[in-house]
Amino acid sequence: MSIDCLCSGILFADIACSPIERVPDEGQLVVAERMQLGLGGCASNTALDLARLGVKVGVAGCAGDDGFGQFVHDTLTRGGVDTSGICRVSGINTASTMIVNVAGQDRRFICSLGANTRMTVEHIPDAWLRQSKVFYVGGYLMLPGLETEAMAQRLRAARKGGAKTVLDVVYIGSPNSLDALKIVLPEADVFLPNDDEAALLLGTHDPIRQAQTFRDLGAETVVITQGEKGSVLIGPNVRLRAGVYPTTFVGGTGSGDAFDAGYIAGLLRGADPAGCLRWGSALGASCVRSIGATESVFNRAEAEAFMRVHELPIEAI
Repeated sequence: MSIDCLCSGILFADIACSPIERVPDEGQLVVAERMQLGLGGCASNTALDLARLGVKVGVAGCAGDDGFGQFVHDTLTRGGVDTSGICRVSGINTASTMIVNVAGQDRRFICSLGANTRMTVEHIPDAWLRQSKVFYVGGYLMLPGLETEAMAQRLRAARKGGAKTVLDVVYIGSPNSLDALKIVLPEADVFLPNDDEAALLLGTHDPIRQAQTFRDLGAETVVITQGEKGSVLIGPNVRLRAGVYPTTFVGGTGSGDAFDAGYIAGLLRGADPAGCLRWGSALGASCVRSIGATESVFNRAEAEAFMRVHELPIEAI
Protein backbone atom coordinates (compact mmCIF):
# COMPACT_ATOMS: atom_id res chain seq x y z
CA MET A 1 0.00 0.00 0.00
CA SER A 2 1.01 3.63 -0.32
CA ILE A 3 2.08 5.23 2.96
CA ASP A 4 2.03 8.69 4.48
CA CYS A 5 4.59 7.98 7.21
CA LEU A 6 7.67 5.76 7.14
CA CYS A 7 8.65 4.62 10.65
CA SER A 8 12.19 3.25 10.68
CA GLY A 9 14.38 2.16 13.56
CA ILE A 10 14.27 -0.14 16.54
CA LEU A 11 11.84 -3.06 16.82
CA PHE A 12 11.38 -4.84 20.16
CA ALA A 13 9.31 -7.41 21.97
CA ASP A 14 8.62 -6.30 25.56
CA ILE A 15 7.98 -8.47 28.61
CA ALA A 16 6.41 -6.30 31.32
CA CYS A 17 5.08 -6.90 34.81
CA SER A 18 2.27 -5.04 36.51
CA PRO A 19 3.60 -2.76 39.30
CA ILE A 20 5.19 -4.66 42.18
CA GLU A 21 5.68 -3.32 45.70
CA ARG A 22 9.48 -3.45 45.56
CA VAL A 23 12.43 -4.91 43.70
CA PRO A 24 13.20 -8.37 45.13
CA ASP A 25 16.30 -8.92 47.20
CA GLU A 26 18.92 -11.42 46.08
CA GLY A 27 17.40 -14.89 45.84
CA GLN A 28 13.92 -13.60 46.65
CA LEU A 29 10.67 -13.91 44.67
CA VAL A 30 8.14 -11.08 44.40
CA VAL A 31 4.74 -11.82 42.87
CA ALA A 32 3.28 -9.55 40.18
CA GLU A 33 -0.42 -9.62 39.44
CA ARG A 34 0.25 -9.91 35.73
CA MET A 35 3.04 -10.44 33.18
CA GLN A 36 2.54 -9.76 29.49
CA LEU A 37 4.30 -9.94 26.15
CA GLY A 38 3.80 -6.81 24.11
CA LEU A 39 5.15 -4.71 21.30
CA GLY A 40 8.15 -2.48 21.99
CA GLY A 41 10.67 -0.23 20.29
CA CYS A 42 10.27 3.31 18.99
CA ALA A 43 9.63 2.43 15.33
CA SER A 44 7.13 -0.35 16.00
CA ASN A 45 5.28 1.45 18.80
CA THR A 46 5.00 4.69 16.87
CA ALA A 47 3.88 2.88 13.71
CA LEU A 48 1.13 0.99 15.53
CA ASP A 49 -0.05 4.13 17.33
CA LEU A 50 -0.21 6.01 14.02
CA ALA A 51 -2.19 3.20 12.40
CA ARG A 52 -4.73 3.53 15.22
CA LEU A 53 -5.09 7.17 14.27
CA GLY A 54 -5.91 6.17 10.70
CA VAL A 55 -2.51 7.07 9.24
CA LYS A 56 -1.18 4.93 6.39
CA VAL A 57 2.15 3.80 7.81
CA GLY A 58 4.94 1.37 6.99
CA VAL A 59 7.70 0.17 9.29
CA ALA A 60 11.32 -0.57 8.35
CA GLY A 61 13.80 -2.33 10.61
CA CYS A 62 15.40 -5.65 11.50
CA ALA A 63 14.07 -8.54 13.58
CA GLY A 64 15.42 -11.99 14.21
CA ASP A 65 14.11 -15.14 12.57
CA ASP A 66 12.61 -16.30 15.87
CA GLY A 67 9.36 -16.35 17.83
CA PHE A 68 9.71 -12.79 19.11
CA GLY A 69 10.34 -11.59 15.56
CA GLN A 70 7.18 -13.32 14.38
CA PHE A 71 5.27 -11.75 17.26
CA VAL A 72 6.45 -8.24 16.31
CA HIS A 73 5.59 -8.82 12.64
CA ASP A 74 2.16 -10.28 13.34
CA THR A 75 1.20 -7.66 15.93
CA LEU A 76 2.02 -4.82 13.56
CA THR A 77 0.28 -6.50 10.63
CA ARG A 78 -2.90 -7.04 12.64
CA GLY A 79 -2.74 -3.39 13.65
CA GLY A 80 -2.84 -2.19 10.04
CA VAL A 81 0.86 -1.42 9.58
CA ASP A 82 2.63 -2.35 6.34
CA THR A 83 5.37 -4.71 7.56
CA SER A 84 6.99 -5.45 4.22
CA GLY A 85 9.92 -3.27 5.33
CA ILE A 86 10.86 -5.60 8.20
CA CYS A 87 13.96 -7.66 7.42
CA ARG A 88 14.09 -11.01 9.25
CA VAL A 89 17.75 -11.71 10.04
CA SER A 90 18.98 -15.22 10.80
CA GLY A 91 21.62 -15.99 13.41
CA ILE A 92 20.61 -13.25 15.84
CA ASN A 93 17.72 -12.76 18.26
CA THR A 94 14.95 -10.22 17.95
CA ALA A 95 15.59 -7.34 20.31
CA SER A 96 13.71 -7.69 23.60
CA THR A 97 13.28 -5.79 26.84
CA MET A 98 12.26 -6.89 30.32
CA ILE A 99 10.33 -4.04 31.95
CA VAL A 100 10.11 -4.02 35.74
CA ASN A 101 7.40 -1.68 37.03
CA VAL A 102 7.67 -0.80 40.74
CA ALA A 103 4.86 1.08 42.45
CA GLY A 104 5.78 4.74 42.99
CA GLN A 105 9.03 4.48 41.02
CA ASP A 106 10.14 4.91 37.43
CA ARG A 107 10.33 1.69 35.44
CA ARG A 108 13.51 -0.36 35.10
CA PHE A 109 14.73 -1.99 31.87
CA ILE A 110 16.89 -5.01 30.99
CA CYS A 111 17.52 -5.01 27.27
CA SER A 112 19.00 -7.11 24.47
CA LEU A 113 19.66 -5.03 21.32
CA GLY A 114 19.55 -8.08 19.06
CA ALA A 115 18.82 -7.61 15.37
CA ASN A 116 18.59 -3.83 15.66
CA THR A 117 22.39 -3.78 15.54
CA ARG A 118 22.19 -5.15 11.97
CA MET A 119 20.10 -2.32 10.53
CA THR A 120 21.71 -0.08 7.90
CA VAL A 121 20.41 2.55 5.50
CA GLU A 122 19.90 -0.22 2.92
CA HIS A 123 17.00 -1.49 5.03
CA ILE A 124 15.05 1.74 4.42
CA PRO A 125 12.93 1.19 1.28
CA ASP A 126 13.60 3.82 -1.39
CA ALA A 127 10.03 3.69 -2.69
CA TRP A 128 8.63 4.47 0.76
CA LEU A 129 11.17 7.24 1.25
CA ARG A 130 10.05 8.92 -1.96
CA GLN A 131 6.34 8.82 -1.18
CA SER A 132 6.27 9.53 2.57
CA LYS A 133 5.03 12.83 3.93
CA VAL A 134 6.84 12.13 7.22
CA PHE A 135 10.05 10.14 7.63
CA TYR A 136 10.45 9.09 11.27
CA VAL A 137 13.62 7.55 12.71
CA GLY A 138 13.09 6.11 16.19
CA GLY A 139 15.79 4.76 18.48
CA TYR A 140 18.75 6.53 16.91
CA LEU A 141 21.88 5.97 19.06
CA MET A 142 20.76 2.35 19.49
CA LEU A 143 21.31 1.76 15.76
CA PRO A 144 25.06 1.81 15.05
CA GLY A 145 24.51 1.04 11.37
CA LEU A 146 22.63 4.33 10.96
CA GLU A 147 25.23 6.55 12.63
CA THR A 148 26.70 7.43 9.25
CA GLU A 149 26.82 10.19 6.67
CA ALA A 150 24.73 7.89 4.45
CA MET A 151 21.89 8.24 6.98
CA ALA A 152 22.19 12.02 6.86
CA GLN A 153 21.95 11.77 3.08
CA ARG A 154 18.73 9.72 3.38
CA LEU A 155 17.21 12.34 5.64
CA ARG A 156 18.34 15.09 3.28
CA ALA A 157 16.79 13.29 0.32
CA ALA A 158 13.50 12.88 2.18
CA ARG A 159 13.38 16.60 2.95
CA LYS A 160 14.21 17.47 -0.64
CA GLY A 161 11.26 15.32 -1.69
CA GLY A 162 8.95 17.31 0.59
CA ALA A 163 8.81 15.02 3.65
CA LYS A 164 9.12 16.19 7.22
CA THR A 165 11.93 14.38 9.05
CA VAL A 166 11.32 13.44 12.69
CA LEU A 167 14.05 12.00 14.91
CA ASP A 168 13.97 10.37 18.34
CA VAL A 169 16.79 8.70 20.30
CA VAL A 170 17.43 6.03 22.89
CA TYR A 171 20.59 6.79 24.84
CA ILE A 172 22.57 3.69 25.91
CA GLY A 173 25.72 5.33 27.23
CA SER A 174 28.09 5.44 24.26
CA PRO A 175 30.76 8.13 24.77
CA ASN A 176 30.42 9.08 21.09
CA SER A 177 26.66 9.60 21.17
CA LEU A 178 26.68 13.37 20.78
CA ASP A 179 29.10 13.16 17.86
CA ALA A 180 26.82 10.61 16.20
CA LEU A 181 23.84 12.88 16.76
CA LYS A 182 25.62 15.85 15.22
CA ILE A 183 25.73 13.92 11.92
CA VAL A 184 21.95 13.89 11.53
CA LEU A 185 20.57 16.81 13.55
CA PRO A 186 21.02 19.33 10.70
CA GLU A 187 18.63 17.15 8.65
CA ALA A 188 15.94 16.88 11.35
CA ASP A 189 12.80 18.98 11.04
CA VAL A 190 11.73 17.81 14.50
CA PHE A 191 13.89 16.29 17.25
CA LEU A 192 12.04 14.68 20.17
CA PRO A 193 14.32 13.55 23.06
CA ASN A 194 13.17 13.30 26.64
CA ASP A 195 14.78 15.43 29.33
CA ASP A 196 16.74 12.54 30.87
CA GLU A 197 18.33 11.64 27.52
CA ALA A 198 19.08 15.29 26.82
CA ALA A 199 20.72 15.71 30.24
CA LEU A 200 22.99 12.73 29.66
CA LEU A 201 23.95 14.02 26.21
CA LEU A 202 24.43 17.69 27.12
CA GLY A 203 25.18 17.78 30.85
CA THR A 204 22.36 20.22 31.67
CA HIS A 205 18.97 19.52 33.25
CA ASP A 206 17.33 22.76 32.06
CA PRO A 207 14.89 21.76 29.28
CA ILE A 208 15.00 25.21 27.67
CA ARG A 209 18.80 25.12 27.46
CA GLN A 210 18.60 21.54 26.19
CA ALA A 211 16.21 22.49 23.40
CA GLN A 212 18.20 25.57 22.42
CA THR A 213 21.47 23.61 22.33
CA PHE A 214 20.00 20.97 20.02
CA ARG A 215 18.67 23.77 17.81
CA ASP A 216 22.15 25.29 17.74
CA LEU A 217 23.43 21.88 16.57
CA GLY A 218 21.10 22.04 13.58
CA ALA A 219 17.64 20.68 14.42
CA GLU A 220 14.86 22.96 13.15
CA THR A 221 12.36 22.31 15.93
CA VAL A 222 13.17 20.61 19.25
CA VAL A 223 10.63 19.19 21.67
CA ILE A 224 11.89 18.09 25.09
CA THR A 225 9.38 15.75 26.73
CA GLN A 226 9.38 15.70 30.54
CA GLY A 227 6.80 13.10 31.55
CA GLU A 228 4.46 14.47 34.19
CA LYS A 229 6.15 17.90 33.91
CA GLY A 230 4.95 18.37 30.33
CA SER A 231 7.10 19.47 27.40
CA VAL A 232 9.12 22.36 25.99
CA LEU A 233 9.19 23.28 22.28
CA ILE A 234 11.63 25.66 20.61
CA GLY A 235 11.48 26.21 16.87
CA PRO A 236 11.68 28.98 14.28
CA ASN A 237 10.01 32.02 15.88
CA VAL A 238 8.22 29.88 18.50
CA ARG A 239 9.00 28.95 22.12
CA LEU A 240 6.34 27.06 24.07
CA ARG A 241 5.94 25.26 27.36
CA ALA A 242 3.08 22.74 27.66
CA GLY A 243 1.65 21.07 30.74
CA VAL A 244 -0.05 17.69 30.74
CA TYR A 245 -3.53 16.32 30.27
CA PRO A 246 -5.25 14.56 33.20
CA THR A 247 -4.74 10.81 33.20
CA THR A 248 -4.43 7.75 35.42
CA PHE A 249 -0.82 6.60 35.58
CA VAL A 250 -0.13 2.86 35.56
CA GLY A 251 3.16 2.62 33.61
CA GLY A 252 5.27 4.93 31.47
CA THR A 253 6.49 2.44 28.88
CA GLY A 254 5.86 3.67 25.33
CA SER A 255 4.62 7.12 26.37
CA GLY A 256 7.40 8.88 24.47
CA ASP A 257 6.63 6.87 21.34
CA ALA A 258 2.92 7.67 21.74
CA PHE A 259 3.83 11.35 22.01
CA ASP A 260 5.86 11.02 18.81
CA ALA A 261 2.92 9.41 17.03
CA GLY A 262 0.56 12.15 18.16
CA TYR A 263 3.00 14.88 17.13
CA ILE A 264 3.40 13.27 13.70
CA ALA A 265 -0.38 13.01 13.36
CA GLY A 266 -0.52 16.74 14.04
CA LEU A 267 2.07 17.40 11.34
CA LEU A 268 0.11 15.32 8.83
CA ARG A 269 -3.05 17.28 9.69
CA GLY A 270 -1.26 20.60 9.13
CA ALA A 271 -1.41 21.61 12.81
CA ASP A 272 0.74 24.43 14.15
CA PRO A 273 3.36 23.66 16.87
CA ALA A 274 0.82 24.10 19.68
CA GLY A 275 -1.60 21.78 17.90
CA CYS A 276 1.13 19.16 17.46
CA LEU A 277 1.87 19.39 21.20
CA ARG A 278 -1.82 18.79 21.93
CA TRP A 279 -1.89 15.67 19.77
CA GLY A 280 1.37 14.37 21.22
CA SER A 281 0.36 15.04 24.80
CA ALA A 282 -3.06 13.44 24.33
CA LEU A 283 -1.59 10.20 23.00
CA GLY A 284 1.09 10.19 25.70
CA ALA A 285 -1.58 10.60 28.38
CA SER A 286 -3.55 7.69 26.97
CA CYS A 287 -0.49 5.42 26.85
CA VAL A 288 0.40 5.59 30.55
CA ARG A 289 -2.95 4.04 31.58
CA SER A 290 -1.49 0.52 31.08
CA ILE A 291 1.75 -1.34 31.66
CA GLY A 292 2.29 -2.01 27.95
CA ALA A 293 3.62 0.36 25.31
CA THR A 294 0.58 0.44 23.01
CA GLU A 295 -2.46 -1.27 24.53
CA SER A 296 -4.26 1.81 25.89
CA VAL A 297 -3.28 4.37 23.22
CA PHE A 298 -6.21 6.36 21.79
CA ASN A 299 -7.57 5.81 18.31
CA ARG A 300 -8.43 8.91 16.29
CA ALA A 301 -12.02 9.30 17.52
CA GLU A 302 -10.98 8.81 21.14
CA ALA A 303 -8.16 11.35 20.84
CA GLU A 304 -10.39 13.96 19.25
CA ALA A 305 -13.11 13.45 21.87
CA PHE A 306 -10.54 13.69 24.68
CA MET A 307 -9.07 16.95 23.37
CA ARG A 308 -12.54 18.48 23.01
CA VAL A 309 -13.19 17.86 26.71
CA HIS A 310 -9.75 18.66 28.13
CA GLU A 311 -7.53 21.70 27.58
CA LEU A 312 -3.75 21.40 27.50
CA PRO A 313 -2.01 24.29 29.33
CA ILE A 314 0.36 25.96 26.84
CA GLU A 315 2.28 29.21 27.37
CA ALA A 316 4.91 31.16 25.46
CA ILE A 317 8.37 31.22 27.02
